[in-house]
Amino acid sequence: MAKPIVAIVGRPNVGKSTLFNKLAGHRISIVDDLPGVTRDRLYADCSWLDHEFTLIDTGGLEPDSGDIILSKIREQADIAIDNADVILFVTDITAGLTATDMQIADILRRSSKPVLVCVNKCDRVGDVPPEFYEFYNLGLGEELYPVSSVHGHGTGDLLDAACALFPAREDDAQDEQIIKVAIVGKPNVGKSSLLNRILGVERSIVSDMAGTTRDAIDAYYENETGKYLLIDTAGVRRKSRVEESVERYSVLRAFMAVERADVVLILIDARDGVTEQDTKIAGYADDKGKASVIVANKWDITEKDHRTMDLARKEIRQKLGFMDYAPILFISAKTGQRVQKLFPLIRQVNEKNSMRVTTGTLNAMLAEAVTRVQPPSDKGRRLRLFYITQSAVRPPTFVTFVNDAELFHFSYRRYLENCIRETFGLDGTPIRMIVRERDEKKGGR
Repeated sequence: MAKPIVAIVGRPNVGKSTLFNKLAGHRISIVDDLPGVTRDRLYADCSWLDHEFTLIDTGGLEPDSGDIILSKIREQADIAIDNADVILFVTDITAGLTATDMQIADILRRSSKPVLVCVNKCDRVGDVPPEFYEFYNLGLGEELYPVSSVHGHGTGDLLDAACALFPAREDDAQDEQIIKVAIVGKPNVGKSSLLNRILGVERSIVSDMAGTTRDAIDAYYENETGKYLLIDTAGVRRKSRVEESVERYSVLRAFMAVERADVVLILIDARDGVTEQDTKIAGYADDKGKASVIVANKWDITEKDHRTMDLARKEIRQKLGFMDYAPILFISAKTGQRVQKLFPLIRQVNEKNSMRVTTGTLNAMLAEAVTRVQPPSDKGRRLRLFYITQSAVRPPTFVTFVNDAELFHFSYRRYLENCIRETFGLDGTPIRMIVRERDEKKGGR
């Protein structure tokens, strides 16, 4: 059974994200003085005493706003409220009780969910100021919780109260491994549309406006192939266009999502082909040793004939030559075309990324490879490969012991890597080769 869910809601700029980061114990949500910075729901696994729960941060609620983005934020907050077991309603003592606070209180009252009113920015230790008591007019319970999200004052009492409201839950059997999948790509390539298509709900805000998703957000998904944690990220812009501090945070968050992931889905626009930004994103995933799938989106609106897919695949291979191990899938997040084919690929590349090969099998492969193509030589001295062993997984990493590392030229290294990949079917994952010198007398067997 899932962990209890605690949702943080309130109007813009009352300190919701600061409180979220304080309760989560580290900086997950983007914090900025600009109202409306948090647009999507953000999740964090938290614990308090002997309780574990999921904390959700939401964008600021402005019920009467006609702005398209703000209306989408409202939709996201509504979903968070519907899913929550306990709601933390954050208000701002420095601004006092506002009409928007009263409107949000009405929304929360209709939800019939337990609500704790958190009066934020009570930064002084000691008695609360007289303005604190006006928040009883919200009519949401007999107790208010003075909190300083910056300093952490009052958060313990708030969490105690939240945990007391958790529903009784039975212990779960241990979950099988959940594959963490990061969805990355340049802005407006269709990352959020893909996430929403998979989940069947508007989990992530979708808009034609580039850069709508600013934060990396997680969503759990399960189907017949297994269990997945899907990480949607802000689009990675070219550095020259990353002007706002918020956008800089978002680019960093996208790279952090790659580091967290087991598998990376690299989305490109099938109409545009591979761009410089796509190359940088793919290069980052490759550098981090991540299993990857290249996903060409918007195939439904790409002009094509019987040769279009082959030509597009060839172009991708040319421009992403360093990632020739990654499978390519052409999809439409809008129509759902081939989207479900992603999951067998995700499982496949994840298994390859964590594959371990026995030393005996590796050295049998090495003997055959050396017989087929003789190692290089220089000035009468020939490269000798004594043996090979696997030292790590994610990515599969192999250590080769040789007599002279300088003789192990890039071309022969590449040849040996290809032999390993072909022999053991290591598609979808980068592999690493480490070379160690060993004295010939000791190395010879």
